[in-house]
Amino acid sequence: MKTEKEKMLAGEVYSAIDPELLRELNAVKDIIHDYNALRPSDTQARHALLEQLIGHMADDKAIILQPFFCDYGKHISVGRRFFANFNFTVLDEARVTIGDDCFIGPNVSIYTACHSTNPIERNTRQEWAKPVTIGNNVWIGGSVTILPGVTIGDNVTIGAGSVVVKDIPSNVVAVGNPARVIKKV
Repeated sequence: MKTEKEKMLAGEVYSAIDPELLRELNAVKDIIHDYNALRPSDTQARHALLEQLIGHMADDKAIILQPFFCDYGKHISVGRRFFANFNFTVLDEARVTIGDDCFIGPNVSIYTACHSTNPIERNTRQEWAKPVTIGNNVWIGGSVTILPGVTIGDNVTIGAGSVVVKDIPSNVVAVGNPARVIKKV
């Protein structure tokens, strides 16, 4: 029989109030608290804590400005020369994979957790998660929200304030709520 964590990572319905998952979430929140409390100039300590939080960093050039928030951290993978501005939030119940040379504007949120629209079902705290994938050379403008299950191709710009609800192909600019392609690059 699968654990709730195994179900979560497999995209199956799982209990979000499972004690093992709650322990993991709290341990990560402690690391995030320490990370966000560091002086911005203490780059060595910031990088050391990022290495504890993030599942995979392709190089030692990753920069995530404080404050930063995530649920598990270890389900996040970032490519080479990754940069995220202030208030980057990642709900990584499923894998979040971000390619090389990606720039994340301030106040960007990436969500993988899904909940029932039926309030009775939702109140059981059963949920599921869908991965998010972002290609190489992507710029995500400020205050963008990326919803569960979305794939963004390579060489894409997502305009500030957009809500990405479906896949975005490579080599385009997409803007709006919901985000739609307005230009090929």
